[in-house]
Amino acid sequence: MKALVHHHTAQHALRIADVPHPVSAPSQALIQVAAFSFNRGEVAFRSPNLADGTIPGWDAAGIVVTAATDGSGPQVGSRVVTFGWCGGWAEFRAVDTDQLALVPDGIDLGTAAALPVAAGTALQAVRRLGPLSGKRVLITGASGGVGRYAVQLAHLEGAHVIASIGDPVHDLGLHELGAAEIVIGPAAVDGGVDGVIDNVGGRQLADAYTLLTDGGLIIAVGKASEEPTTIDFEAARVRHDRGGIETFNVQVPLGDDLEQLVRLVDEQRLAISIGWRGDWLRYEQAIDALIGRNVMGKVVLDIHTSA
Repeated sequence: MKALVHHHTAQHALRIADVPHPVSAPSQALIQVAAFSFNRGEVAFRSPNLADGTIPGWDAAGIVVTAATDGSGPQVGSRVVTFGWCGGWAEFRAVDTDQLALVPDGIDLGTAAALPVAAGTALQAVRRLGPLSGKRVLITGASGGVGRYAVQLAHLEGAHVIASIGDPVHDLGLHELGAAEIVIGPAAVDGGVDGVIDNVGGRQLADAYTLLTDGGLIIAVGKASEEPTTIDFEAARVRHDRGGIETFNVQVPLGDDLEQLVRLVDEQRLAISIGWRGDWLRYEQAIDALIGRNVMGKVVLDIHTSA
């Protein structure tokens, strides 16, 4: 089969190569991949120490071609969306059955491929903030993949959502997704906030901290700014007690969360924003668009299987 593999001398340290088909374990299903999604973290921050030939890739959707031999998971022919820490950027993927969810016929597989890491992260981060009905929640980097999901999910929980973006051109559709306010950076927020989902880091995370009401919480998800964060905690303590900051890592297995997210999509309560979609052979263009911050939402690549 063909796969997009890590190679240290290639553009973006990736190239298309012929590799052996994966062999699934008893608790794994073998998936013929229809589409996968790029996440900024796995593109911009992939370890340079990966061995050449390694198949990266977290998010992928496709059809079950071999069911798990232990009896878990879906049957052959099932449409599924999957997560794993590697192996998604290939024509076939072996995936643990607790890391996938069925996809209804009404949802395009390429669209479903945009769910796992970004929507799973948003769902878990919103959940970590606790009950949100009537609370003010700030989401930084709101025009990105995680941000657009977080806006919707916090709104569904009853929050007054403040969407922070870097440029006015990026506010397209955020009000429709549930944002009550759109601001250019946390410094522009008027009043305090009870919770923050921060996808940017750096100065924006520091500014968001000054907005926290007593007992509020920041979930530090990402570092799109690629800048360190400096917070004057002494100054905050002098003003009054602040809330806390928690670093975030997505919790796995992701199967149950994927099932919930797919259900929300099927009920038309969660919209999937795709800002770039094309053939996987155009992966270099996709990465350039993602790293250049020219994409609002997710990047999806479609696979046309050769064998």
